[in-house]
Amino acid sequence: DMRYENPLYLAEEAASLDLLADGPADLVFLIAAPADGSKAHLSILSTLARALVREQFVEKLRAATDPQAAVEAIAAQLNHKKKRRRIAAVTACPTGVAHTYMAADALARAAASRDDVELRVEAQGATGTQPLDPDFIRGADAVILAHDVAVRGAERFEGKPLVDVPVRRAINEPAQLIDAVLNATETSTEPSTPARIYRAVMTGVSFMVPFLAASGLLLALGTLIGGTDAWAEVARGFSLAAPHGGLDRSGWLPYLAAVLIVTGQAGINLAVSALSGYIGFALAGRAGIAPGFIGGAVSVMLGAGFLGAVVTGIVAGGVALWIRGINARALESLKTTVVSPLVATLAVLFLMVGVIGRPLAALSAAVQGWLGEMGSTSAILLGVVVGAMMCVDLGGPVNKVAYAFGAAGLTAGTQASYVIMAAVMVSGMVPPLALSLATLLRASAFTPAERAAGRTIWLPGLAFVTEGAIPFAAADPARVITPLMLGGATAGAVSMALGTGVSAPHGGIFVIFAFSPWWGVCVALASGVAVGALAVVVAKQAALGRRKVST
Repeated sequence: DMRYENPLYLAEEAASLDLLADGPADLVFLIAAPADGSKAHLSILSTLARALVREQFVEKLRAATDPQAAVEAIAAQLNHKKKRRRIAAVTACPTGVAHTYMAADALARAAASRDDVELRVEAQGATGTQPLDPDFIRGADAVILAHDVAVRGAERFEGKPLVDVPVRRAINEPAQLIDAVLNATETSTEPSTPARIYRAVMTGVSFMVPFLAASGLLLALGTLIGGTDAWAEVARGFSLAAPHGGLDRSGWLPYLAAVLIVTGQAGINLAVSALSGYIGFALAGRAGIAPGFIGGAVSVMLGAGFLGAVVTGIVAGGVALWIRGINARALESLKTTVVSPLVATLAVLFLMVGVIGRPLAALSAAVQGWLGEMGSTSAILLGVVVGAMMCVDLGGPVNKVAYAFGAAGLTAGTQASYVIMAAVMVSGMVPPLALSLATLLRASAFTPAERAAGRTIWLPGLAFVTEGAIPFAAADPARVITPLMLGGATAGAVSMALGTGVSAPHGGIFVIFAFSPWWGVCVALASGVAVGALAVVVAKQAALGRRKVST
């Protein structure tokens, strides 16, 4: 191999090299490439061609008086790196548990594999939010909003090119999403009306869940301490303002049970207002909160329940959003503090009291009556449906609809609503547990990464975190999703057949004391996991057999 100590030379006098059709050349580059036939020279040629269109580079070469100056000019171009573009991202999902952090991690990993972007993510999850640095936001070149609920503080990104997508896209296509946002020119996106309403309802559900969780567990503890007749025997006519009469009549344990039950029931009613208030917030910001909460309280008063809360939240947010769009200079200072809360609240009040409140209450009562009077066949069929829905897209829109149906039903406080919630929760625990078991039963059917994941996803699965199954489903949807749906449907059907109920909307096996009977969740879960795991193994094994035959 030849090595040149001085690869750059300057001619003493300008030479006229008529090598080009448009005139003589005064800069000549000789590219030495390896003899093994690699394409290194093409990379050098491409870099050099891009550099020669820059007038400053050409002028530096022509002005060079010694080889060192020319070397420095060329080296600066060869070592030049593009400025890393800044991307600010926010992820959020209804429960704020799995999808929020999975999307954040996927975006961070995709950005780390590139040298042209610097990405920072704000995960608005259930464990808290670490806000993005305001200086980073100001210097950001583009914004990614990956969410199924309203983004808190979205006004921080006004005027920035952005891409607004569902949270699952950030999980499934992080690299493509980064490419898309780098080419984005729109500074805002207007989702369709159905998409906006869906996100608003999911936002309301996400804020309602903590109310239901605390209230449901209080009810469960009260029942655990005082028995199933605690409410009827002690808490009827009970008042926290005058507790001594209840204590004198019952003793400490029934009295404590009554306190827990009364507080839990108050929290359930407040959850309806939270659902309505935060739907309004998702649509119109802070202007929609007050009329939404008041509308939820009116819904409870009229007996319209969560159906009324959904309607009042949408109406409150819609009216507040409409008022915000009115350009009236005289009303500008009063719009957010007086006009919007008053007008939106009056609109909700008149609509509920004068038009649809009673019909919604009748519809809610009819639905609860039908659920309470379901025969065993209908109950099992409903369990099959909600169980399959919980497993069909593993935290996607269908899963969220099934979960919202079960969680919102808890506001009714009936045994039928508890039974449906139990079927939803048990079914949602099946996918990660079934896949974890399947990796043990037939390890050869899974990749090393899947086997490693199978050893870890069972614990979150027991806590009712379904999303650990997503990588398995993404890698082999045909042989994973359908078996998991079969397992989820089995768990839901068994849970409904046993009449298992739960008063909490989340927690999985770790809130087993909230299940009644407690053994019902164990039987239903074991049935669903066994069926799901065996179905996955059979499907995987059949695929392996076909590959062997074809080869």
